[in-house]
Amino acid sequence: MDPVAGIVKAARVLRPGGRLAIFGHVYEPPAEVAEPFAAAYRRAAPDSPLNGQPARRPIDLYQAAYAKFADKIRETERFDDPEQWRFDWEQSYTRDQWLDLLPTTGGLTQLRPDQLAEILHAVGSAIDSLGGRFTMNYTTLAATAIRAGTS
Repeated sequence: MDPVAGIVKAARVLRPGGRLAIFGHVYEPPAEVAEPFAAAYRRAAPDSPLNGQPARRPIDLYQAAYAKFADKIRETERFDDPEQWRFDWEQSYTRDQWLDLLPTTGGLTQLRPDQLAEILHAVGSAIDSLGGRFTMNYTTLAATAIRAGTS
């Protein structure tokens, strides 16, 4: 969805005093899982535009995006000053739980079955080396604001 069009539409449908909240979850696996994943992704999908990105923590990219969402909310002049919220949390996964979830995330949804299989094999082996389970760090980010006005 186009963030600007979505924010304008939200302003039309929210009553004054209603809250708009744009939120999402950022996950950051431990290095023992992230590094084999990145290497396998580069091998399996060498033409991916994600391969040329600088090595930054995902949270940095998402925080920049949510700052832009807050700016767009502010630009509509239909909301009170936006706030940015952050919640850090953890979730433990077994190998099978993570391998079931991983194909539903990000750029993996666009891969061919053989590409996905290569990545899942590498990640599964990495999790096996950790004893078959690991803890994922998550951050939930939100840009939120109250609909201004009396009508």
